[in-house]
Amino acid sequence: MSESRAETPEDGRPGFYEFFAGGGMVRAGLGEGWRCLFANDIDAGKGQAYRANWGDGDFQLGDIGAVTAGQLPGSADLMWGSFPCQDLSLAGAGAGLGGRRSGTFHAFWDVARGLAGEGRAPAIVAVENVCGTLTSRGGRDFEAVCRTYVEAGYRWGALIINADRFLPQSRPRLFVIGVRGDLPAPAGLTTPGPLEPFHPATLRRAVDRLPEALRARMVWWRLPEPDARPADLATIIENDTADAPWSPLERTARLLGLMSPVNLAKVEQARRDGGRRVGALYRRTRRDADGGKLQRAEVRFDVAGCLRTPAGGSSRQTVLVIDGGVVRSRLMSARETARLMGLADGYRLPASSSAAYRLTGDGVAVPVVRHLAEWLFEPILAAAAGARRAA
Repeated sequence: MSESRAETPEDGRPGFYEFFAGGGMVRAGLGEGWRCLFANDIDAGKGQAYRANWGDGDFQLGDIGAVTAGQLPGSADLMWGSFPCQDLSLAGAGAGLGGRRSGTFHAFWDVARGLAGEGRAPAIVAVENVCGTLTSRGGRDFEAVCRTYVEAGYRWGALIINADRFLPQSRPRLFVIGVRGDLPAPAGLTTPGPLEPFHPATLRRAVDRLPEALRARMVWWRLPEPDARPADLATIIENDTADAPWSPLERTARLLGLMSPVNLAKVEQARRDGGRRVGALYRRTRRDADGGKLQRAEVRFDVAGCLRTPAGGSSRQTVLVIDGGVVRSRLMSARETARLMGLADGYRLPASSSAAYRLTGDGVAVPVVRHLAEWLFEPILAAAAGARRAA
């Protein structure tokens, strides 16, 4: 890799490239202290939402495979890629990084290598995907991700962060963050070994399976837990919403009929507690005692399940509200899903509900990005700037 300096934009803010940008949730998480130099996504609907919220001056619609380093302006401090998860998820066909969608990881790194060849290698390269990446194809895909970082001249480290530490949504995701090899590793940002909760057993096992040459170039990033407790699920749910009307009582009764005794007990307890209780219900396919498949409705009154795109299996969650002993249900509204991703109510969602669900279900939780920026990205860049001044 050619050595390069990360150059901040003219206004002094660090700059970033955002690939698989969707509606710009990484941009929202980085905040006003950062400047987007280039953003790209292949989905026209998401591109429209991106431009509606951020303008179109730095967004390019199209296949990442057609993007070249020469099209990217300036030198970015951060290059982010939330590449598609379909071939890596449990619901996928197991194609892994060789699949048509998740294989765009390689196109992302083609651009990064092109930048390095021009002396513009980003200081930090971050990728995000489902935790299934760790075990996809027997761990070979995670090894390929780590090897790509090492061969490109980056020290790398991985974290699993669940959005439920910031928001009332269970959304565990794998983040692999690499720092260019010529930059210093700031004291206090790494730890000699894994630490809970961001280095759980699943990640530790995946790292243990890696060849020694890859483990020799890794770091365990030290990331503090957030101070504030997540908002309660009930605070993001509206009483009435135009795009998600209340279901007929018969439909609610059918949903309750799909519940196991354990989940029905949760509903009954909420009834007995009195007042207003809000839960998120999602359908799962489970095995019965004979090994056959059985559809079940499961409910949680603390956090929502992981948002999915409309193309996914259990894509659109149901809101279950118990008030005065009466149980009502309806589908979750588009705005409620946006709140579960940490987007402000001023964020402009697509007019189509299905397009909005696709946008939020594919996104990155905004406060998770902010946490990474505050505790890793910005300190790394500050240390690099200090080293340059001292040189």
